Amino acid sequence: MKVVILIDGGFLRASTRLAKIHFDNSLIIAFRKQCQAADEYLLRVLYYDSPQYRGVVPLPVSGTQFSFDASDKWLDELAQCERFAVRRGKLAFRGWWPKQMPPNSHPLTDADFRPVFEQKGVDMRIGLDIATMAHERIADRIVLVSGDTDMIPAMKLARRAGMEVVLVKMPAPARPPHGSLLAHADALRDVAWPSPAPLPQA
Repeated sequence: MKVVILIDGGFLRASTRLAKIHFDNSLIIAFRKQCQAADEYLLRVLYYDSPQYRGVVPLPVSGTQFSFDASDKWLDELAQCERFAVRRGKLAFRGWWPKQMPPNSHPLTDADFRPVFEQKGVDMRIGLDIATMAHERIADRIVLVSGDTDMIPAMKLARRAGMEVVLVKMPAPARPPHGSLLAHADALRDVAWPSPAPLPQA
């Protein structure tokens, strides 16, 4: 049984945050092994994520210019790992949000706000890849790590093309998959949080 594992990195990251698990490439690699069954031949792991935001924006109170300097090195390293392919979306800056409103007697400062970002393009890339796999039948089964109901049209297309769609159920304390996702999956696969493995040498 030839399988492709598709991982929504933002969804995986949010799940590890709930479980208070450190998120890095060793966790991603160990987690994908949990997603693969013993009788499956792994064709490829498609990992979708957005590089951290880079840019200069004014701080919310002082107006001082603040620079977000991030590195994409971790995504480059992940792309070099065996059977991994990385699909990159974009992260857009959407402003500042108060962390917690201080008492009225306390004047607001820049430290009272946190940056807000929006991930763009990841869902579209997952959907396009599923559609391509369905059209070209390059795999027998898709194992999907996502909680986004926007995946449903692509899931339906894959099933109509004769592919199996397996949805991964994230370990507690993550919420169970939405019922509408389950309705368009052939099976639900329970996985456990792995112990992070060392990164393989490139």
